[in-house]
Amino acid sequence: MKHRIFLAFLLTFGMLSAQAHGPTPKKIDEQVIITVPPDQVWKILGDFGGMAQWHPSVARSTASDGNNVGSERVLEINGEQLTESLDEYDAHEHSYSYRLMDENVKALPVSSYFASIQVQPEGDGSVVTWIGRFYRGDTGNFPSEELDDEAAIHAMTTFFHDGLANLKKKAEGQ
Repeated sequence: MKHRIFLAFLLTFGMLSAQAHGPTPKKIDEQVIITVPPDQVWKILGDFGGMAQWHPSVARSTASDGNNVGSERVLEINGEQLTESLDEYDAHEHSYSYRLMDENVKALPVSSYFASIQVQPEGDGSVVTWIGRFYRGDTGNFPSEELDDEAAIHAMTTFFHDGLANLKKKAEGQ
């Protein structure tokens, strides 16, 4: 009998501690094929501070130090601001990586993220790959629907997808 009580205690404690560990990071990986060469796509995409020129959800974007590592980009999304920091920039490889500096769950329902974007040759055109790793907006154990994993995944997937779709239109002159 004591063994059963002890086993029940262990199982219960184990289940509670498993539920209380907090969020796990999420990842999205979006791609788009564009029918123009990488250099032409990079002319649009390669300006770290120029996201508002190609992303339909970004009303304004600026960078404090251009394409130099450490530059801070401020984006206006849904009337709210997000600040990101440029971690890596390689014009030769047509890629850069950046991270969220200050969360603003009204702009995107995430508490942190790291992303990279790259343009590579694909036949006569290009493939643009945008990868993001992020945590939901509320990292507590019982987040509201607006700040849970599903909301974060949906928001980030939509943001990446819409940006790449519009980049394709702009690059292809549509």
